[in-house]
Amino acid sequence: MDSLRDKNEHMTQTLTMLSSGDHDIALSGSSEDAWIEVIQQMDRVYKELIASQVALEEKNAELEIAQEFIGSVVSAMTDLLIVCDTQGRIVQVNEALLRLIGNTTEAFVGQQLTEILKGRDDETHTRFLNHLQAKEPFHDCEVLLRKQKTPIPLSLNCSIRNDKRNRPAGLVLIGRPVGELQQAYRELDEALQNFEKAQQHLVSSEKMAALGRLVAGVAHELNNPISFVFGNMFALKSYGEKITRYLRAMDADIAPDTLMALRQELQIDRIAKDILPLVEGTLEGAERVSDIVQDLRRFSSNQTEPLEDVALRPVVETAVNWVLRGAHDKPDMRVECPVGLAVMSKKGNIHQILVNLMQNAVDALADTPRPQISIKAEVSDDHVDLWITDNGPGIDADTVDQIFEPFFTTKPAGQGTGLGLYVSFRMADEIGAKLNVISGAGDGACFRLTLPIAKQGGPT
Repeated sequence: MDSLRDKNEHMTQTLTMLSSGDHDIALSGSSEDAWIEVIQQMDRVYKELIASQVALEEKNAELEIAQEFIGSVVSAMTDLLIVCDTQGRIVQVNEALLRLIGNTTEAFVGQQLTEILKGRDDETHTRFLNHLQAKEPFHDCEVLLRKQKTPIPLSLNCSIRNDKRNRPAGLVLIGRPVGELQQAYRELDEALQNFEKAQQHLVSSEKMAALGRLVAGVAHELNNPISFVFGNMFALKSYGEKITRYLRAMDADIAPDTLMALRQELQIDRIAKDILPLVEGTLEGAERVSDIVQDLRRFSSNQTEPLEDVALRPVVETAVNWVLRGAHDKPDMRVECPVGLAVMSKKGNIHQILVNLMQNAVDALADTPRPQISIKAEVSDDHVDLWITDNGPGIDADTVDQIFEPFFTTKPAGQGTGLGLYVSFRMADEIGAKLNVISGAGDGACFRLTLPIAKQGGPT
């Protein structure tokens, strides 16, 4: 801009000298040729002057547009803006500050920044002054705005303002009343709590959906030990009646021959050998029922379990039984997991993750001839990789990227909630595990559940 102005001044001086006759021009030839040369030179200078003037007007127009844009942005800011020079004198404030205090720009411009802002306590004020004197940026410094009866607490951020030569020209301070920040934090915290409640509701809903799918298989699972207990109890009842009859005969002091005949008739000796195995079998069946009920409670309950050493194979076998009992077309299930292997985890979480993964595999294998599902445990130094694979159609690349998103499902409408894998992913993260999908279209689905290995002491 300065170069255009200098050029215009130079051309104006040249025209003045030419028109006044004070400028010596070397004449060559006749005087007529000399005047023609003067006119041509004046014409060139005039054209350059016109071009410079047009460029100057364009630059002025661009400058006005830039100033209007900057002014509109500053006026639209909801945060408070204060600009000061290197001496700490205020040179500009924005409309947000004026609206907050109800004052004019003149009340601020030229004032020392420390007359307007003060630290909320001595320590903060000293730190605030040190920042200003050192002319260094700072963040989240609480100060008081003192241009009214009751000081307003601000959360203040500061940055350095440089001139065109990149030298410090002052400070730019941006602040917001602390009350607004606290309200924003409260709203954010409330939104986070609502989100967590919604997540918990999703987990609970998916548990109930999975429980509904497996209830027929679980009922059959319960029926076996209960039937066993009932059968044993009927036999024990019959044995009890015979033993009672024999004891009464002994109390009646009948002849030894008659008592021996009754002993053989009631098969007391066989009962004596059989009664203990019957009781042990009954207890075993009752314990099996208790284990199934505990698994049901653990699967459906929203209560949190502590992390503990968990024997992995029994959890895998229970999950396999649950899924197979409820499956219409049962796949060939292969399990490779060491008997004594234990992980640090929550039994309920592992159980539900495995049930969800295997149930998905069963659904994907519906149209696959000779369906197979494999569960294999690989032990490393500090973790166990549990691989769940099937020989189904696999998962294409686009689906892999979305497979753990909530409500995403490739099943027809009404046949899937789209929450099973999402819930499994979250539950794995909750117990410090990792759930990954490693699959390609046509190669079958493959999931890897990585669990931390148990500490010394074994499973509980």
